[in-house]
Amino acid sequence: MSGSSFSGATRVLLVDDSATSRAHLSSILADAPGFEIVGEASSGEEGLRQATALQPDVVVLDLQMPRMDGFTFLRLLLPRRPTPVVVVSSQARRTDVFRALELGALDFVAKPDGTAASLEAFRDEILAKCAAVRGLRLENLAARRPMPVLAAAPQLAPRVVAIGSSMGGPQALQQLLGAIPGDAPLAFLVAQHMPERFTATFADRLARATAFEAKEAEHGDRVTAGRILVAPGKRHLEVARDDDGALRARVLSAPEGDGSRYVPSVDRLFSSVAAACGSAACAVVLTGMGNDGRHGIQAVKRSGGLTLAESLNTAVVYGMPKAAAETGAVDEILELGAVAERLIRFSQEG
Repeated sequence: MSGSSFSGATRVLLVDDSATSRAHLSSILADAPGFEIVGEASSGEEGLRQATALQPDVVVLDLQMPRMDGFTFLRLLLPRRPTPVVVVSSQARRTDVFRALELGALDFVAKPDGTAASLEAFRDEILAKCAAVRGLRLENLAARRPMPVLAAAPQLAPRVVAIGSSMGGPQALQQLLGAIPGDAPLAFLVAQHMPERFTATFADRLARATAFEAKEAEHGDRVTAGRILVAPGKRHLEVARDDDGALRARVLSAPEGDGSRYVPSVDRLFSSVAAACGSAACAVVLTGMGNDGRHGIQAVKRSGGLTLAESLNTAVVYGMPKAAAETGAVDEILELGAVAERLIRFSQEG
């Protein structure tokens, strides 16, 4: 599967040991146009057999199952037949999500907490992420591998790199930031579309996988070289100068009805970085669905900053990078490995 190369209904396999959960997922997908449930499995072993025989377009997977769990399922299936897998995870087991992503899962959806709002959000996310396989570049997902850490000549004045991503972003961010040496004079701000309560765990993952300090951003955090600040789920991350000229994070709630389609918003992050940093800023749009970032990257371009977008050749989902590139405001469209090299050059420019 590459790009939107298949037609007809999206063929879905459900793998979950809970009959109740399978029935809920089945009702969501059956009521939506464009989906066909080709199989249901109550165990990892059965799911593996069905995935091999039925060759679905996407697997919706529960991780916690007896005997063969979801992690073993991923380890056995993906080398044999690379397949998009959307994980359904309890918010109580957030670290499991990132382990699954590192094993090759495409994305995840948090289980609802039983409220009407959470049930509706769950339905919308499942449908959107299963539908996204139509624009998926599966060969790029399968090609994700750690990159060697590059070398950087130190420079005193730090520069600010704001990165926006969505589907496929956690894997891309870990690969990209893991390739940049800790002595590079760069401060990183990340807006990754992700549910609340998962972003702190993701930041911890980045801290272990890269040479930088990484944390979920808090209001007033100082933006400094050697640090990655991750926008909290369901809140916006912006930056502003304080009275002494120090650059600090602003973490803002997103009230109902404020018009924000994406929370956190890449556009809002980029626009604030453009205003605060000017030519010392770089905006990077990585893999993801939708068009978040297309307005903000124009603001960075107008302020004299560097603007980059991930290439179709490596982006798992080319929606966000394509939307940014179509504005004409992107200086360079690069494969993921070349983005790391370009950021190091950016850190050394006067």
